[in-house]
Amino acid sequence: MLPRHQDPIAAIATAPGRGAVGIVRVSGRGLGALVQALCGRDLRPREATYLPFRDAAGQAIDQGLALFFPAPHSYTGEDVLELQAHGGPVVLQLLLARCLEAGAQALPGAGAAILPGLRVARPGEFTERAFLNDKIDLAQAEAIADLIDASTAAAARSAGRSLSGAFSAEIHALRDALIHLRMLVEATLDFPEEEIDFLRKADARGQLSNLQQTLAQVMQRARQGALLREGIKVVIAGQPNAGKSSLLNALAGAELAIVTPIAGTTRDKVQQTIQIEGVPLHVIDTAGLRESHDEVERIGIARAWDEIAAADAVLFLHDLTRCHGADYQAADAAIARAMAERLPPSVPVIDLWNKSDCAPAGAVVAPQDGVRLSARTGEGLEPLRQRLLEVAGWQGAPEGVYIARQRHVQALRAVASHLDMAAAQLDAAGPALDLLAEELRLAQNALSEITGEFSSDDLLGVIFSSFCIGK
Repeated sequence: MLPRHQDPIAAIATAPGRGAVGIVRVSGRGLGALVQALCGRDLRPREATYLPFRDAAGQAIDQGLALFFPAPHSYTGEDVLELQAHGGPVVLQLLLARCLEAGAQALPGAGAAILPGLRVARPGEFTERAFLNDKIDLAQAEAIADLIDASTAAAARSAGRSLSGAFSAEIHALRDALIHLRMLVEATLDFPEEEIDFLRKADARGQLSNLQQTLAQVMQRARQGALLREGIKVVIAGQPNAGKSSLLNALAGAELAIVTPIAGTTRDKVQQTIQIEGVPLHVIDTAGLRESHDEVERIGIARAWDEIAAADAVLFLHDLTRCHGADYQAADAAIARAMAERLPPSVPVIDLWNKSDCAPAGAVVAPQDGVRLSARTGEGLEPLRQRLLEVAGWQGAPEGVYIARQRHVQALRAVASHLDMAAAQLDAAGPALDLLAEELRLAQNALSEITGEFSSDDLLGVIFSSFCIGK
C-alpha cells in the first residue's frame, strides 16, 4: 500500500457553482490506462484534445478538452490529467465519479486495478504534492493561496512576485550568506590548534553586519507584503450620534450603515473592507459608547468594547457641534480613559473631529494631531486616509514588494534576534565560539522555516488545510 501522500488523487479543481467551464484534475503515477478509460485514446503531452469523456458503457458524459502532463513536467511533479468540461455541478460530479470508478476497474487480462488507491484529494493536496516533489517551496505554495484570495490588485501583483520565487530567492541568498558565516565559525572550532584566526581574517564581523543589513531590508518588504495580504482592523468609536455610521459610509463610498438623528441607532457592529493604495482596511462601525438601560443597546456597547480591545487602530470620533459642552467633554474623557485601559500602547488612537460643515464659529480641534473632517461633505477624508496608511506602516507602493504572511515576519524577527546575539558574542572580549555557532544555527533554522526546508508536519498541515479542494 502506498503512503498517503503518494496515493493517486482526483478532485474538481474549479470553484463550486455553475459556470461555462469546470475542471476535474487527477494526479498520480502512471495515468496512461486511466487516460484510455476516460478518453478512449492516448493523449499527446501538454496538448489540448477535444473529445468525449466516456462512462463505463462507452457513452459520452460530456465533451470537452483533455490535457495530459507526464511527470515530472506538471504542477504536482506527477502525471496529471485535466478534463475541462461544461461547468455544471452535476456534470463535474459525474466526471469525478467516473475517474474514481475507472481507477478501480481491473485491467483486461491482468485483474489489477487501473489506478489502485485513487481517492478524492484533501484540501490543498495538489499544491502539497507540488511542494513535496520540489516543484515549489513553502513560501511559493502559500503565495498560490494568497493570489487566489487577493482582495486588491496590489496584493495580487505581490503574490505573483512571491509565486515566481522573488521572496524565496532573497531567503536563499540570506541562507547562503549565513551558511558561509557558519562555516568560518565551525572551522575555528574544529581546528583550534592551527592558531589561525579565521574569523578576523575573513572579516566575520563585517559579514555579519552585511547580513543584518540585508535582513532588515527583507523584513521591511515582508512587513509591507503582510500588510497587503492581511490589512489592519480599524474600529470607529465614540459617543452616540457623533457620525460614526456616516464616516463608515463615506470611507466605503456606499450606504452600508443606517444614519438617523436618533442617538443609539447602531446597536451592533457593521463591518466593511475598503482599500487605500491597495492596502485592505477592515473598518468596523460600533454602537455609541454611553451608559444605557436598554438591554439590546447595552449588548451592542459591550460588543463595541470587545472590538476596540482587538483593534489595530481606533478612530475616536468627536462631535464638533457638541464638543464644548461640559457633559460631553466629561463623557469623552471617560471613554478615553477606558480605551487607555483596554488598549496596548502600540495601538494608535486617532482623534477625529467630525461635523466641521455645521460646527459653530470658533470651534477648534484641541489635539494638534487630530483630523478635522465632515463625513457628510467629504472634507478631511483624504488626510484621514493618509493617516490610516501611516499608522498601518505602509510606505508607498515600492516595486519588489512580495506577499508575505505573519509567520514569515515572525520567522525573520527570530533570525534578527539570533543574529543580534551572535553579534554580541563576536563583539565580546573573549567570544564563546560554541554559543556563537549555536546562534547562527538557530538563525538558519528560523530562516529555513519560511521555505519549508526546516518545518514540522503540524505546520504543513495547517498551511495546506487552508486551501480549497482541487488546489
